[in-house]
Amino acid sequence: MVQKEERDGGRRRGRPRSFDPDAVLEKARAVFWNLGYAATSLDDLAAATGLNRPSLYAAFGDKRALYLAALGRSRDEALGALGRALQPERPLRQVIAFIFERSIELYRTGEVGQRGCFVVGTAVTQAVEDAEVRSLVADFIERTEAAFRARFAADAGQLAPGLSPAAAAAVAAATLHTLAIRARTGADGPELKRVADAALEALFGPA
Repeated sequence: MVQKEERDGGRRRGRPRSFDPDAVLEKARAVFWNLGYAATSLDDLAAATGLNRPSLYAAFGDKRALYLAALGRSRDEALGALGRALQPERPLRQVIAFIFERSIELYRTGEVGQRGCFVVGTAVTQAVEDAEVRSLVADFIERTEAAFRARFAADAGQLAPGLSPAAAAAVAAATLHTLAIRARTGADGPELKRVADAALEALFGPA
């Protein structure tokens, strides 16, 4: 027997709602980025993504799984962008200055306010109690520093006298992290540029 399908406005009832997982993850990440992991509720995520709780669970698992997916995406995007920015064959000081300038622009964006870096701004507090988050953040920090270190080693002669590539990489990576934190706490463009300029002087000497 053929059962008659119930329809509502031309749409079958009970049919799973189609959606783009990447778009949903991006919307969820925006909520986590603004509120932090702990303050984000499933209702917040459902409202932002347009999906109900069962659909979110079916697509991504629980809230923590969704956050880890957003965290992994942010890590990969940030490391990819850094790697590309370090490639140009320009004077090293210009390359690092561009990275700092571009980072400041990104860190100061946000629908609600300046959001800083997703990884640094939202994951550090979770790292205390969540080993997987802690590992991901540690990996992000280590790989950020390694990317700088490789470029500095290739152009070590352009660094300030007596500064090793390893030390320079630690300074550059730490500068990105402090810029992200200061941006999230409301520091304006000139203040962030002052920090970046101080780091450039430490890395390369006076301009």
